[in-house]
Amino acid sequence: MIKKYGLLGLCMAFSLYTSAQLNVKQGHWHASLQRKDGHHLPFEMDIQQKNGITTCYILNSTERIKTEDPVYSGDSVLIKMPVFESYFKIKIINKDSLNGIWVTKGESKDIILPFAASAGEGRFPYRKTNNPKQVQGKWSIEFTRANKTKRPAIGEIVQKGSSLSGSVLTPAGDYRYLDGVVSGDSLFLSTFDGSHALLLTAKIKGDSLSGYFYAGQSGLETWTAVKKADVVLTPAVTAIKEDSDGKLDFTFKDLKGKPVSLQDERFKGKVVILQLMGSWCPNCMDETAFLSKYYLKNKDRGVEIIALAYELSTDEERSKKSLQKFQTQFNVQYTMLNTGATAGDPQRTEKTLPQLTAIKVFPTTIILDKNGKISDINTAFYGPGAGDYHLKYKENFEKKINNLLDQKL
Repeated sequence: MIKKYGLLGLCMAFSLYTSAQLNVKQGHWHASLQRKDGHHLPFEMDIQQKNGITTCYILNSTERIKTEDPVYSGDSVLIKMPVFESYFKIKIINKDSLNGIWVTKGESKDIILPFAASAGEGRFPYRKTNNPKQVQGKWSIEFTRANKTKRPAIGEIVQKGSSLSGSVLTPAGDYRYLDGVVSGDSLFLSTFDGSHALLLTAKIKGDSLSGYFYAGQSGLETWTAVKKADVVLTPAVTAIKEDSDGKLDFTFKDLKGKPVSLQDERFKGKVVILQLMGSWCPNCMDETAFLSKYYLKNKDRGVEIIALAYELSTDEERSKKSLQKFQTQFNVQYTMLNTGATAGDPQRTEKTLPQLTAIKVFPTTIILDKNGKISDINTAFYGPGAGDYHLKYKENFEKKINNLLDQKL
């Protein structure tokens, strides 16, 4: 999604080498980031020890992400995320308690939030009941921003007893793996993925919900929802300009500084997938994981993929380092190019792909046929946290590519 709430995410893990100062309890920990308004964005950790190494996983439903090796400085531990420009600086208070700060790089300055964790607790404290209220199913959601404008979404919730999982889908993407509980007449869901930290709370009244959505350090919206099995969303539209011939033409530098053009010989006569992305974007992370596996399996069939990156900064070295983390984490073998335009630049489309109407969301996927003409533009990628929506996305994507590969030049 193009909107970056500036927090770290959903499911992460970091490794700590055992020492006297890292003598902490094994098992589940409750962790949270504290906002300036006093609200906490909770997530869950699982700390385990094996062969003299302490490994901590941050849990969100089924996802687990491992961080880079820790760096020690005095009584603090610096733990970097494997993908995003973010890290924790942590102090071990005692075997039951950790605290410190979480830092993520923004467009112009770092965002810093206090972090704390305590052993023996889960993501949410809740009151157990024998007959928890039922919220499983599909929900039509309406978020209301502070300026009173509204935006639609779909809630997809899976319930097992009092435990909840699922995702929220917007016209621009999804909120990845949500994890939570039903407690009394209330619902709680959160996620923490390296870039986003999100919390949804709501009161349950039959087949309706109403509550608050907290995003990052200060984002706050109200939301309501009603159960609706046939709810649909209208995606954002990026299209070919009327005066365009349906072809694109660009040259940008790859991560080694070498200019790469869409007109290069290696792309001619092939189906080319353009991934408009950013290394700050959680949905782009999910799409990169999907496309990397797809490319390794299908590159010999006449398919090429080019990632066009729109970063937070025009600092070329900073952008390169951040994109290289994506490249390493997901074993990306396809071409990754830095456009030099930032995600927040209102002129990003004109500066990079002027043949198109405005680029509205990240990721956006453009598919070119063997003649280099635009065959499809998709602005609604749904990742694995979105369940059946992800499976349907993959099915439609592969069908489109297969049809273009079957076409004659």
